Amino acid sequence: MFQKTTLILLLLAIVSCKNSDSNKIEKIKAASWLLGNWENKSADGNLTENWEKVNDSTFQAQSYYIKEKDTLHFESITLQQKGEDLTYNAAVKGQNDDKPVSFKLTTATEKQLVFENPKHDYPQKISYTQITPDSLVAKISGIQQGKPSSEQFSMKKIK
Repeated sequence: MFQKTTLILLLLAIVSCKNSDSNKIEKIKAASWLLGNWENKSADGNLTENWEKVNDSTFQAQSYYIKEKDTLHFESITLQQKGEDLTYNAAVKGQNDDKPVSFKLTTATEKQLVFENPKHDYPQKISYTQITPDSLVAKISGIQQGKPSSEQFSMKKIK
């Protein structure tokens, strides 16, 4: 009886370890709908985000905001899974000595990812919400100059 109990406990331990390893990858896999090229065209300019898979634990993106021929905003983004944590690291040209600022995943559903960094000046929250397979809404929000502030960008997938 002791041997059977030991064997069952050993098998349970092995199975639970395998499940926890697959869950680590699941967070980044849950964000795979971000992959591709996204665009928001408006009279104020064009916002483009290009997401690609680097490996099983890392996605990268470049985000550009261009008005006429001027690049008003350029950002490099890395979405990286380390252990149980999924972080969104954004480096904005001309801000924070061009070093990335990290935002930790706080909410994840099948169609939404929310990343937060309460210590960052602005934004403190970044979210992506999938509306359809070809459209999403990116939103930045937080406190700016002592007041609540947010900006929202509806984006379409481009071929």
